Amino acid sequence: MKSFHKELTFEIPTRRAFVNITGKVGQCLAESGIREGLCLVNAMHITASVFVNDDESGLHQDFEKFLETLAPHEPISRYLHNRTGEDNGDAHIKRQLFGREVVVAVTGGEFHFGPWEQIFYGEFDGGRKKRVLVKIIGE
Repeated sequence: MKSFHKELTFEIPTRRAFVNITGKVGQCLAESGIREGLCLVNAMHITASVFVNDDESGLHQDFEKFLETLAPHEPISRYLHNRTGEDNGDAHIKRQLFGREVVVAVTGGEFHFGPWEQIFYGEFDGGRKKRVLVKIIGE
């Protein structure tokens, strides 16, 4: 069995964003040479997420509304975490809702997706560099 890993770096200038990273992760898969196996994609920061969904702008706007309804950014005083001098208590909650990582099957050197599935990086507290781990194992 072979193993491959690479870290992708993102620096999102806005506080929140959903970035389709399917192509970048696909480049990692091609570089790995693995044809059958599993691909783990993991946000390495507690205010960012990796998830699988559709790349449709209306859906992404719905995500924004949903997240701001459940965990609005302001007023920042609503979060006990922000008593530490931070202003990102909401970002930690949003990350929990969207998840830390995804695992995608690899079949015939391609991602074995369902219809419309894409891999996304979700940023909930942007403005600095953050990393995403891509770990691929298989044959």
